[in-house]
Amino acid sequence: QVQLVESGGGLVQAGGSLRLSCAVSGGTFNNYAMAWFRQAPGKEREFVATISWTRIIDYADFVKGRFTISRDNAKNTVYLEMNILKPEDTADYYCAARNWYSSRRVRDFGSWGQGTQVTVSS
Repeated sequence: QVQLVESGGGLVQAGGSLRLSCAVSGGTFNNYAMAWFRQAPGKEREFVATISWTRIIDYADFVKGRFTISRDNAKNTVYLEMNILKPEDTADYYCAARNWYSSRRVRDFGSWGQGTQVTVSS
C-alpha cells in the first residue's frame, strides 16, 4: 500500500515562495512517476507538474518559469518549489504516484496524498 503525505503549504503574500514536499512510503519509489496537481474551490483538479522515474519533467504552462519539481530517491520524497506566487495559485495541492511514466491526467494516477493548502494573498 503506497502512502503519500504532503507538507509545506501555508499562507504567503503574492510574489513569495513556498516549498512543498511529498513523502512516499510503500512500494518502490525509484520506479514511480510523481506528479503535483491542484484544486481550487469550485474547480476541477488540474495538472501542475510531473517527474518520471527517469527524471523527465513536464509542467503546466501556467507554472513554467515559476515552479520547479524535483525528487530525492534517497529520501523517497518529491518536491515542488513555488516562486513568484500569485493569488490564482491558491488551491489545495496534491501529490500523486503511478508506475514508471508520467501523465497529465488525474485518472492515470492511483495513489494520492491528502493535500496541503496553499493560500496566496494579494
